[in-house]
Amino acid sequence: MLILGPSGSGKSSLTLELMALGARLVADDRVILCKHAGRIRAQAPDTLRGLVEARGVGILKSEYLMQVYVDAIVDMQKTEHDRLPELRTIEILGQPIPCYYKCESPSLPAALLQLLKAGRHA
Repeated sequence: MLILGPSGSGKSSLTLELMALGARLVADDRVILCKHAGRIRAQAPDTLRGLVEARGVGILKSEYLMQVYVDAIVDMQKTEHDRLPELRTIEILGQPIPCYYKCESPSLPAALLQLLKAGRHA
């Protein structure tokens, strides 16, 4: 999952919450994207591998994955207002990828992790 948004939008906080639920880090702050086998692949820049920012705590070390395919995007700059939103996509390097907006639900990290595990129904 690629998390997009400006500084202070909650990207690292959402990342830490997802990690606490069992997700694994690829990169925090910056990521290298490339097209591979008709999909978008993400990997961490060498200088950021295994590091995640925790506001008020510091830069933390973490286990990490070297690279993954991007199956979904969360845009932290936009807020979801619909209970059951229609599927949206963002095109990256010519590939459409499902896109979700942040929402005020405390279950957002759990819902996103379940989305990655099993997908979305219709």
